[in-house]
Amino acid sequence: CYLTTVSDDLEGIYEALKENALLSKFAGGLGNDWTNVRALGSYIKGTNGESQGVVPFLKVVNDTAVAVNQGGKRKGAVCAYLESWHLDVEEFLELRKNTGDDRRRTHDMNTANWIPDLFMKRVMEGGTWTLFSPSTCPDLHDKFGSDFERAYNVYEAKAASGELTLHKTLQARDLWRKMLSMLFETGHPWITFKDACNVRSPQQHVGVVHSSNLCTEITLNTSETEIAVCNLGSVNLVRHLTTGADGRKVLDQVKLKKTVSTAMRMLDNVIDINYYAVKKARDSNLRHRPVGLGIMGFQDALYELGTPYASDAAVEFADRSMEAVCYHAYWASTDLAAERGRYSSYRGSLWDRGILPQDSLDLLAQQRGGFVEVDRSTSMDWDALRERIREHGMRNSNCVAIAPTATISNIIGVDASIEPSFGNLSVKSNLSGEFTVVNEYLVRDLKKLGLWDDVMISDLKYFDGSLAKIDRIPAEVRSLYATAFEVDPSWLVEAAARRQKWIDQAQSLNIYMAGASGKRLDETYKLAWLRGLKTTYYLRTTSASHVEMSTV
Repeated sequence: CYLTTVSDDLEGIYEALKENALLSKFAGGLGNDWTNVRALGSYIKGTNGESQGVVPFLKVVNDTAVAVNQGGKRKGAVCAYLESWHLDVEEFLELRKNTGDDRRRTHDMNTANWIPDLFMKRVMEGGTWTLFSPSTCPDLHDKFGSDFERAYNVYEAKAASGELTLHKTLQARDLWRKMLSMLFETGHPWITFKDACNVRSPQQHVGVVHSSNLCTEITLNTSETEIAVCNLGSVNLVRHLTTGADGRKVLDQVKLKKTVSTAMRMLDNVIDINYYAVKKARDSNLRHRPVGLGIMGFQDALYELGTPYASDAAVEFADRSMEAVCYHAYWASTDLAAERGRYSSYRGSLWDRGILPQDSLDLLAQQRGGFVEVDRSTSMDWDALRERIREHGMRNSNCVAIAPTATISNIIGVDASIEPSFGNLSVKSNLSGEFTVVNEYLVRDLKKLGLWDDVMISDLKYFDGSLAKIDRIPAEVRSLYATAFEVDPSWLVEAAARRQKWIDQAQSLNIYMAGASGKRLDETYKLAWLRGLKTTYYLRTTSASHVEMSTV
């Protein structure tokens, strides 16, 4: 994954496009931060003209992603990020619409809102919100937390007094409503939170996180001289369960520690042996050495534990399993530091200051002045890790990020990432073609109950892999095998919040919502913000109509 910042001049913009093309050619997924680029109607000193804003350039980004695929193996993919105070944000929200002027639409690329906490507070409190051009407020882009709030208030006062002419004031809730309605209508732009990403970033002493990446799990600094790179790996959680003394499945800490320390060593090696298509990416990666170790097969582990996704027990397992993965990952990085040396920008980082990811929640609460409601329970010896980091430092600026794992989880046959099961009977497709996937755990349990027969197969097909209406299946089995759209989205957010407590980057969190309404969207995304989540990914909703079923 690569993250880039686009500078506000023609040379910088086309340099960024060239970098996108080169990175995409060698199978990179891209996240571009476009907030620097001046808004529509801004003055251009060199030509004494007016700027066309961000949107026409995004059209070119879109077409570049289509033209340069990832090594001929999969489609080129890019996500553009824009902060919510940018004067072009309203048009940015509409980029994925199927109506309107097609020259101002991007049908093939992803978009994401990079939302400051001040905006969310104004939404909560029913206040107004002012949009600016970065050409007249260049420092907002690099500020976050209370610093951003102070600077923003100064610009609002200037706008009110007439000192700043290029601005627009609207109700914060109206813009929030438009964000959510576009998300519902087009699946974009995704909702990501600037301040949670920055205030909790271990590397805030040497830069700013200006965007996330293509899949919203990477939160690394970018600038005109640095392209952030993150090499990813994922632990198959279901293969790290063992049978406890009481006969129940539990997390095998010994095996997990061994896997995680091996994975961290592999990822650290990759930084040195990788091919970098762009020098800025190489320099940045060797300087900070970030990696992103994540998990997959979370849903499979719940099946083995006999725990429904929509339950307190599942939220607790999300907490404890992620705590273990992160603990072992950070420990492995400090082991590597003892063996190979610290990463070069370690001095002054949160690690260096003895602040671990779960401690950084206090920093977030302090900067927001509240609005952080997160469970703080722990179960491992974090003081021992703190002491070890104090002694040896860290080999990697960042260690953990949960990627979507769409392809690799298919290959090994588990549910992707932290996703709930999409369906007990479904068809997946990629460039290799389409293939039918049946939930093996369900088949195993139905066979035990003597319920696996031709009628059951027909029923599963008829109900799209959902068990909700198949009465002869016992209620506890139906609840265990509830599919993504049968799980209330608040459970997804609660489990993600427990994981985010431990993670030094972020996670690709899809939100599944059956019967989406404005009210439910509003509640779900406000909950995500209050629970301290850094990012969210796709909003998945159900279609209003169904195709007539046929079986072969």
